[in-house]
Amino acid sequence: MNTVISWYSNPDTVVRHERTNPEARMVVRLLHRAGVRSAHLHLASLGAVGLCVTLWVRAKTIDQEQRGNAERRALFVGLWPPTLWLIGESLRRPE
Repeated sequence: MNTVISWYSNPDTVVRHERTNPEARMVVRLLHRAGVRSAHLHLASLGAVGLCVTLWVRAKTIDQEQRGNAERRALFVGLWPPTLWLIGESLRRPE
């Protein structure tokens, strides 16, 4: 029986869920075997924040016709940091 994990769950609940759902760890195992570590993804997350801010500032300096696309690009990149950070947190456990 799978347990439901909410964002405020404690680590014991997460470990119990991983034992009941081995498919949830497949991507993490593949990344770990490929040599990717949690610090790599945490740095990539911080880099994505910087890239997002850079793209957003750049969007404000271009003409009105292209500004919409540039802002959407910045917002799209702004979605990356939480994803990268959480994958990095998942990789921390096998280390």
